[in-house]
Amino acid sequence: MKVIFVVDVANVGQKGEVKDVASGYARNYLIPKGLALEATPGRLKDLQLKEKTRARKSAKEAEAAQKIADSITGKQFAVKAKTGEGGKLFGSVTSGDIAQLLSAGGVQLDKKKIELDEPIKVLGEHPVKIRLHPDVSASITVLVEPEV
Repeated sequence: MKVIFVVDVANVGQKGEVKDVASGYARNYLIPKGLALEATPGRLKDLQLKEKTRARKSAKEAEAAQKIADSITGKQFAVKAKTGEGGKLFGSVTSGDIAQLLSAGGVQLDKKKIELDEPIKVLGEHPVKIRLHPDVSASITVLVEPEV
């Protein structure tokens, strides 16, 4: 029996996947628990329409992300921070601080899109990767300068 999975079922199928399973398994477990629906022609058509809509939406998001990436890639953003001996910072520069720098430059981003392995704790230039979309990323340089 062909079914359309409504949720991910471990070792069986992923959400939105159409799969052929044993009739008893579908009728006695998957369908009554709301994990899957019987794959009728109408439901298959609805699934195809949802996939097309999702693909168009993803393409628009990728295009918008690419425009943002083109505008910020290779740019350098300066931040001033209090320092101690040896050029070490009191505190650190975090992804939230970098998001504020970008918003001051006219680009609104969520700090979760900024990929830092660890907060910046020393003076100097630091490359930062920004993941704008699963297929689009940008690289900027953050210049940490001492506060006078």
